[in-house]
Amino acid sequence: MAIEHADVLRAAHLARLGLNSDAEAAGYVDDLTRILEMVDRLQAVDTDGIAPLSHPLDTTQRLRPDEVTETNQRDAFQACAPETADGLYLVPRVVE
Repeated sequence: MAIEHADVLRAAHLARLGLNSDAEAAGYVDDLTRILEMVDRLQAVDTDGIAPLSHPLDTTQRLRPDEVTETNQRDAFQACAPETADGLYLVPRVVE
């Protein structure tokens, strides 16, 4: 797909980008042309029979131990709440 100067100006207008000069727009024509050529090369690669990967490395995430590391401060946090009961925040009903 060939990108032309008018295409860059139209895309810049739609994206509300201000181009300062025609030389700047010409630079974008070259950049976008190279990007689209790279995409065409990637699409030419035969990927039949290749399963998609969720991650390029076949590793698992190291997780930290699930341990309590902070003291219980519920009473201090709920002291400024308008209403609480049995350690829960009471809020007005919004769905009837």
